[in-house]
Amino acid sequence: MEPVPLNDLRRQNAAFADELSAVLARVAASGWYVLGRELEAFERMFADYCGTAHCIGVANGTDALELALRAISAQPGDEVVTVANAGMYATVAIRAVGATPSFVDIVPATYLMDTDRLPAAISRATKAIIVTHLYGRMVDMRAVLEIAARAGVPVIEDVAQAHGARRDGAHAGTLGAIGCFSFYPTKNLGAIGDGGALVTRDAALDERLRRLRQYGWATKYVATIAGGRNSRLDELQAAVLAMKLPRLNQWNRRRREVAAAYSRGITHPGIQTAGPSGEDYVAHLYVVRSRSRDALRMHLHEHGVATDVHYPVPDYAQFLYLQPRAHAALEETERAAAEVLTLPCFPEMTADEVDRVIAACNVWKG
Repeated sequence: MEPVPLNDLRRQNAAFADELSAVLARVAASGWYVLGRELEAFERMFADYCGTAHCIGVANGTDALELALRAISAQPGDEVVTVANAGMYATVAIRAVGATPSFVDIVPATYLMDTDRLPAAISRATKAIIVTHLYGRMVDMRAVLEIAARAGVPVIEDVAQAHGARRDGAHAGTLGAIGCFSFYPTKNLGAIGDGGALVTRDAALDERLRRLRQYGWATKYVATIAGGRNSRLDELQAAVLAMKLPRLNQWNRRRREVAAAYSRGITHPGIQTAGPSGEDYVAHLYVVRSRSRDALRMHLHEHGVATDVHYPVPDYAQFLYLQPRAHAALEETERAAAEVLTLPCFPEMTADEVDRVIAACNVWKG
């Protein structure tokens, strides 16, 4: 019996292989591979899908976060408030602009920023708040925006794991000043390589971000703002993403079905499953937790179920950013790092594979 993979991109691509081949051939034959019609078309499509005014394609999601910070003029001496349990991507971007991360603990049931603790993390040095919609679940943006408004700081949304998530009719990424997306291949909307984008309703930010993604140029070879770089979503990736975008809602529905089956079916007392969900959850990852996480992971491996840990080391404990004082204050972040485990959850999973994962969890002797 074949193991249950954590993900299998071959299945997704095989479902529209002829269409994908045609897209690749069209782009190859065009002779134009950077900042062309394919990107322009995708940017319009994705902005419309998100219900916002502007989309700016960039090379990857981490660049998107960094350029968002540069667009609001974050610099050395500034602080940016974020969480420490989301894979270090926001922290990397914050450090790249010379700012300092100020970490907020998380809600244990959702692994998202604890908005009750957010005000205490804001200081006179705070330049922005980066919220991460982790594992496909949206942060309570209403609470974040109210706090940010009182503090007079902008909110940047990290939407790398929440394409298509909505709350009260608004898409993740459209509620703050800027939304940052990754199109890494395993994302809910994934390219066949690296890719990213930013969305905004603000025309001035749109113009600034377009300059920043290409060396700060206002016109070719004429840089007018600092902090620019070469970070462009190429024509091939844009064309593939445009082809996939109409399928995103369908894929998200299937992800929710898999997640709901796990939440209903996994009944082992030593495994805490994900909580209830609606449109604000697109099941990018299905994460359980256990005090015996490593033993559970070994058991699932022996039963042919692939798993991963998202994420095992808090940002402040990474050797590059070691901040010992933050360690004791973020108790829920620490517990999550020691206990979380990711189960397979992707649209092309079969019903039999889902049942096998559930059965393997429930027969664990831990």
